[in-house]
Amino acid sequence: MVSLPDDLLAEIDAEVKRRSTSRSALLATAARRELARQDPADLAAAIERSERRFRAAGSFEAADLVRSDRENRR
Repeated sequence: MVSLPDDLLAEIDAEVKRRSTSRSALLATAARRELARQDPADLAAAIERSERRFRAAGSFEAADLVRSDRENRR
């Protein structure tokens, strides 16, 4: 059994009606989505790695990269 505040339950019920689903289905979907989320520390580390790679790449012009890519595909 799960206890929820009345105002949250009212929001859930409104969303259930809008989606034409059940409370159980909505709550199961929300739980799966939450459990699938990356750990915030892992996500922050991934962002930091990407930022380091961009800094290491130096400056560049996007148009030059697109042009070079296009020429390499020929």
